[in-house]
Amino acid sequence: MSEQHIKTELPGPRARAMMERDAMVVAPCYPRDYGFVMDHGKGAEVWDVDGNRFLDFMAGIAVCSTGHCHPDVVNAIKCAADKFLHISSDYWHEYQVSLAETMARLAPMEEDAMTFFANSGTETVEGALKLARAVTGRSRFIGFLGGFHGRTMGSLSFTSSKYTQQAGFFPTMPGVTHVPYPNNYRPVFEGADQGKAVLKYIEQLFQHNVPAKEVAGMLIEPLLGEGGYIVPPEGFLKGLREICDKHGILLIFDEVQSGVGRTGKMFACQNWGVEPDIMTLAKGIGSGMPIGLIVARKSVMSQWKHGAHGNTYGGNPLACAAAIETLRLVESEYADNAAAMGSYFMDKLRDMATRFEVIGEVRGQGLMIGMELVKDPQTKEPAKAVCEELVRRAFHKGLLLLSCGVSTVRFMPPLMVDKIIIDEAMEILEASLAEVLAEA
Repeated sequence: MSEQHIKTELPGPRARAMMERDAMVVAPCYPRDYGFVMDHGKGAEVWDVDGNRFLDFMAGIAVCSTGHCHPDVVNAIKCAADKFLHISSDYWHEYQVSLAETMARLAPMEEDAMTFFANSGTETVEGALKLARAVTGRSRFIGFLGGFHGRTMGSLSFTSSKYTQQAGFFPTMPGVTHVPYPNNYRPVFEGADQGKAVLKYIEQLFQHNVPAKEVAGMLIEPLLGEGGYIVPPEGFLKGLREICDKHGILLIFDEVQSGVGRTGKMFACQNWGVEPDIMTLAKGIGSGMPIGLIVARKSVMSQWKHGAHGNTYGGNPLACAAAIETLRLVESEYADNAAAMGSYFMDKLRDMATRFEVIGEVRGQGLMIGMELVKDPQTKEPAKAVCEELVRRAFHKGLLLLSCGVSTVRFMPPLMVDKIIIDEAMEILEASLAEVLAEA
């Protein structure tokens, strides 16, 4: 057990002092869960300012894909910093062009692809929406309930994983119609195949109140993130592709959380063999450096007129250098490791589920795994309080986790994680859950 690595009460005295300073000068809007104050990290391990050691199974919300401070990524950043720190996107440099060439080779599209550079996930979504409107001349969009696409006003109009994200900010961008994300574990429609039911519902929308000829794009996470780590039913994404092709709608995959090896493939959509017209990337592509990419079919991106979109920091040389090295590591070894370790991890979680009825479902792809907790396996009523307390209890035993959806614990460790770390995390997780249930 990792209690030997927890040397102080949590949060410790130095952590509490830092949090007190923070409270005086930092905006209070951040959705913080527990008092972890980081000092340094290596691989899948991190240490707080009081010297306590933790296993990091949240990876900065799926950002630290190659682990903390991977030496190859750190060296790439240092080499870039020695040359120059910034040149605006009005000009050219090797790191930006090389990264775009890499993306053109890796993009999950048969035809050539082009890339636009941004600094975050929400910026890539904003840009993708503008691109879709510019290319199609249409103004409406279809989004999916449970999706998270960012917090700026355009992306926020799609974000629906929690009502609190939109509360107080209405009106957001008009023209977005939400439909259910298909979830066979929690069906909204009748029938065993919720994917088919949602596809039918979309076609009904087009017949009644959303003119298909006015829809520029459908924006969807190929594997739902903040909404609960929901794996789409087989055939659903293919059906969306067919509907989009039928009506001249652009299919936009938000792979900000699911992309760059997280699901065992370079991009999550490759698990189902479905190609997007536009794809958004961020989080794991920079191993912690702030970078976002819009990747689109060349036939789409090439229609974006000169001066129609831009930014100051997009294509920053340090971030591009980190992304190039990250993609090399993911392509050469870490995507395969995510597939293997994800299968190993889910087997362990499903075995644990045989001993705890509160675990309603274990689901995921690669190292994007959700464990949904329920009060009763028959009614499937969410066990929200148990989920929240489990995340807190695991922290006190040395395991960093986050929740998603209503009552799902999500696991998104760095892609370089191994069986030794997973086994240690499982020991902490099971002990934490047993304590929470004993005290409930």
